[in-house]
Amino acid sequence: MAFKNVLMRTVAIATLLAPIGCTSATDSAQPSAAEQPATQQQAEAPPTEAELESAEAEWRKRQDEVNQVLSSMDRATFIGGSPTKGNPDAEVVVVKFSDFECLFCAVAAGHMKDFVEERGEEVLYVYKHLPLTSIHPEAVPSSKASWAAAQQDQFWLYHTGLFANQERLGDELYVELAEQMGLDMEQFERDRNSDAAQAAIDADLALAGQLKLRGTPSFLIGGLLIPPGVPPESFGELLDNLKAAQPAQSAE
Repeated sequence: MAFKNVLMRTVAIATLLAPIGCTSATDSAQPSAAEQPATQQQAEAPPTEAELESAEAEWRKRQDEVNQVLSSMDRATFIGGSPTKGNPDAEVVVVKFSDFECLFCAVAAGHMKDFVEERGEEVLYVYKHLPLTSIHPEAVPSSKASWAAAQQDQFWLYHTGLFANQERLGDELYVELAEQMGLDMEQFERDRNSDAAQAAIDADLALAGQLKLRGTPSFLIGGLLIPPGVPPESFGELLDNLKAAQPAQSAE
C-alpha cells in the first residue's frame, strides 16, 4: 500500500541518517551515534540512493519478520501484563521497548509523555522492558523496581522518577522513590525481589528476541517497526498517516 511504502522509506532514511540509540555490546558491530565524535557525524556525506534502497530493503525484511510474530498472537497476549496508558479500546497500539539506563530512552520518555497527553484518546501506549545487560548493570534491577511499583498501580510515576534520576540508579534510589510515593515498602521489597518480577522481564525479553530487536528505544506503532533513530516527535505524523489509511485498508 502506498502509505506503507512511504513510511518504510521514511524509516529507512531515518535509520541511515540518525542511528541514535543504545545497543547491546554483543549486537553492536558499529559504534552508535552517541559513541562517535560529533564532528565525525556532521562530516558524513548524505546517503546515496543505492544506500537508501538497500536500507529500505533491509527494513522491509525486518518488518516482514515482525509481521510474522504479531500474526502468531492476539492483542491481549501481545500486551500481556505490561503497563499501559491511553485508550484501552484504541485501534492503534504504540509499544516502546525501553531500558531505564539508556540515555536515549530517557529523552524518548519525555516525548512520549507529550505524545500520549496529546493523542491518548487515539492510541494505547504500552511499555515493555528491554534491559541491555551487557552495557547497563542497573537495567534489570531498575526494571524490577518499576515492576514492583506497578503492583501498587504506580508504574508511570515511578518510571518518570527513574528516568529523571538516571545518574543515581541503584538500591538507594529505588527505595527512596518508593518511600516518596508512599508505597507499601514491605510489599515493594518483596515484589522487586520476587521470581514474578524476573518472569515479567524475561517475558518482555523473549518477545523482543522474537522481534529481533537490538537496541533501545525501539517502537511499534500499529504494527510498524520504528527503530532507534526515528524521533518520537514525528510519531504524531506517523499516527495521522496510519489513521488516514485505515478506510483504504478496510476497503481492499
